[in-house]
Amino acid sequence: MTDLELRHLRYFVAVAEESSFTAAAARLGLAQQSLSQQIAVLERRLKARLFDRDTRGTRLTEPGRVFLPEARAVLAAADRAAATVARAARGEVGRVDLAFLSSAANTLLPPIVRALRDRFPDWELTTDAVSIAELVTGVRTGRYDLGFSRPPLVDDLATRVIATEPACAVLPEGHPLAARATLRLADLADEPWVLTPRDSWLPWHRKYDEEYAAAGFRPRVVQRAASAQGLLALVAAGVGVTRLAASARTLRSSGVVFVRLVDEVTETVVTWRPDRETALVRNVLAVVDELARTSDLTQAG
Repeated sequence: MTDLELRHLRYFVAVAEESSFTAAAARLGLAQQSLSQQIAVLERRLKARLFDRDTRGTRLTEPGRVFLPEARAVLAAADRAAATVARAARGEVGRVDLAFLSSAANTLLPPIVRALRDRFPDWELTTDAVSIAELVTGVRTGRYDLGFSRPPLVDDLATRVIATEPACAVLPEGHPLAARATLRLADLADEPWVLTPRDSWLPWHRKYDEEYAAAGFRPRVVQRAASAQGLLALVAAGVGVTRLAASARTLRSSGVVFVRLVDEVTETVVTWRPDRETALVRNVLAVVDELARTSDLTQAG
């Protein structure tokens, strides 16, 4: 196999384009003798004379004319490859896998994905709407580069708040408290509750326990559902009340009433593994930070 070097191809193309060893050497910043020696090395490796040199100048031989477009193509491919590597190092190309908490995907996914595709059109971008347990496991294992969620309340993942919104009591239409402008959590102490299963994400339920205890009661849970959509359906059916972020109202348009809970807010965060903060991850974070500063991600969609 012929052992060619890119520098030899660049030297050859320069001489061919200048039709002069002297001019090519000046263009390349080489001594003319050194350039002549390198072209001789190339000719020996190719076992072909590439230039005719006489008093009229330097001209390509027939093998040289055939070789010129091939040499240019190899150099162009090498330049493209180097440029692609540089872009990858800057996080401008590559694959990014995102997870969205299913209950928040309706509002978060469209503006975030739209902004990322506009800024990085050459990315291969994938998205999944998943449960909190799937999101955390996926980020931990590398299945997802980043996740968009309520705070997962774990220590091994980095998080950054990107939106804050009111927390609301969700009541069936016609409920005696549904006409109130605001409520306090304690106002719901005697209500039947519908909540997610405790084992769906224990860190959340431990936090809920503390908040209900601070309000002076322990909720009487009459039924559980695995998703926000399931909880809303149970509330609409009159089974009980629940508590959700205000943006969850986009998941159901009838049968339920959202009433703001005084002094209660819900955060939305982006989360990632701190030891996998690649250029791609940093670029996602930069775009999301800018988006969060210029728009309300809890109202977008």
